[in-house]
Amino acid sequence: MAEYARIVTFEADAAALEAMVNTIGSHDRPPDGVPATQITVLANRSTGTILVDVRFGSEDDLRAGAAALEAMSPPTGLNMRRVSVVEYEVVLDRQAP
Repeated sequence: MAEYARIVTFEADAAALEAMVNTIGSHDRPPDGVPATQITVLANRSTGTILVDVRFGSEDDLRAGAAALEAMSPPTGLNMRRVSVVEYEVVLDRQAP
């Protein structure tokens, strides 16, 4: 079965990264309207770059989730800027044994 990913790149300072991680981590499930199966937040603290990888089980779920995420407003008062949004089909995702 295919899987899809929505990768969002942000430029952010350490406080914005912490706020993002705390917000995402404080919920047991994705926001309403976002049928995600997984979320991974990657940070390069030295460059202030954050990648947020949100996974979806189908292309329809990706479209619904993307629409819901686009309708959300970012938190105010944080030094964070969205740089790009790219969607992919996941063709290989291998875990170490």
